Amino acid sequence: MKGGLQIYEKLLQFSLFQGMSRDDLELVTGHTRFGFIKVPQGKTVVKEGTACTHVYLLISGTIRIINGSDDHSYTVEEEMHAPFVLQPEAIYGYNQRYTQTFITLTDASFITIDKDEVGRLSEDFLVFRLNLLNIFATQTQKLSRQPWRQCPKTLRDHIIRFFVLHCTYPAGAKTFYILMNQLADELNDSRLNISRELNSMQYDGLLILHRGRIEIPSLEHMLMA
Repeated sequence: MKGGLQIYEKLLQFSLFQGMSRDDLELVTGHTRFGFIKVPQGKTVVKEGTACTHVYLLISGTIRIINGSDDHSYTVEEEMHAPFVLQPEAIYGYNQRYTQTFITLTDASFITIDKDEVGRLSEDFLVFRLNLLNIFATQTQKLSRQPWRQCPKTLRDHIIRFFVLHCTYPAGAKTFYILMNQLADELNDSRLNISRELNSMQYDGLLILHRGRIEIPSLEHMLMA
């Protein structure tokens, strides 16, 4: 009973299960084949390109998310804390593979649900199905509005927009591994102008510059500056 209650409480942390009645959640915890894994610090949980056969629910710990450009010219690293779901959209659609790599920054624990169980939960529980659709719809709506957002007016605005568009979550610490020339090419500006603006942003405490690396201590602080 205690173990079932703990699973019940853990599931309620995630939007997939929010809004479900107690009776439905008792059915879910009693009849769903959940996996439970613990991953030590510094280990890869999922690697980019791996087939998505399970939904991973991070219930404790912190992970690093690594995203890379198609030509591997630059990468972005982010930190995410529990509760967090690892790319749930990858389980369906045209490309059913992870496009990010996830590595543990601390010891971490996960609940896993395989694809067949996700399908069964969607068929048996309307709220679960709607929650899953809401996740996909929200992502689609955000992406569809991006081309219609107001064009950045200054170079700093362009740089910040580049950072935001390449992050999974618009808050927290980020690290961009990118050369100044590459960033200049991405923003269609000169290396000199990019360098000057980045140094100005460093002076304002918004980021920290290294050779081939830009650290952003707090993306939300950058957005509010």
